[in-house]
Amino acid sequence: MAVSKQTVMAIKSYQNQAENLVKNHLLSDPIIPYTSIIAGILACKVIYNLTQLFSALYFKSYAGLNKVQRIEWNNRGISTVHALFIAAMSLYFVYWSDLYADYQTNGYVTFRSSTLSTFTLGVSVGYFIADLAMIMWLYPSLGGIEYVIHHSLSGIAVAYAMFSGEGQLYTFMVLISEVTTPEINMRWFLDTAGLKRSHAYLINGIVIFFAWLVARILLFVYMFYHVYLHYEQVMQMHVFGFILVLVVPSVLAAMNLMWFGKILRGLKKTLAKRQ
Repeated sequence: MAVSKQTVMAIKSYQNQAENLVKNHLLSDPIIPYTSIIAGILACKVIYNLTQLFSALYFKSYAGLNKVQRIEWNNRGISTVHALFIAAMSLYFVYWSDLYADYQTNGYVTFRSSTLSTFTLGVSVGYFIADLAMIMWLYPSLGGIEYVIHHSLSGIAVAYAMFSGEGQLYTFMVLISEVTTPEINMRWFLDTAGLKRSHAYLINGIVIFFAWLVARILLFVYMFYHVYLHYEQVMQMHVFGFILVLVVPSVLAAMNLMWFGKILRGLKKTLAKRQ
């Protein structure tokens, strides 16, 4: 059935109106931080519901979980999706986009930002707000004080980079470390499903070890080296931003080393049982 010219024009008109709404309102510079945060929180709610629905239909072990375990299962679905999203976007901005490239001459690297980078950080802030709220609501079932510290520091640092436009490069460098979250969540899923003695559990432990080493140890060393090379530009930041660039990654790096020690001990114990 042929589509009339009037129908095509009407569809095009609605399309143009939608594009203008997104461009001039939802993605306009002054309100991008707020719309992106709301988008992040709403996305968390949608993913939570989809995880609940999908798991109930396709995972038999889900029905046998208690209420708190089901909430954590769904919560880990949210963190997995966020990790995949923010890690992919962070890798793009740090290694593929020319936004923060040294050969660019549009100002200091510590003050560069774009509509997309700001929106991306806002979505991440929305996630940290939603996840921290769930952690506090069910404390300490979803995580102890170390998770509260991690999420609080991360949320503050990401929010500052988003609102001020300062230090976004280093924020994305740190957020690349979220690439380890899906593996950590998978380990919990396997454990909860009673597959602790499976080959998948062993492989998962090995993957976590190497992913953690690269993304949360070596990458942080590279970030500190980058800060050293661009220290004069870092010094031009507001004192609060300057402190965040130095203090937050340092605290997170210390926590990463602590967790890495636990991962190493756990892997050794698992391998010893296999012998």
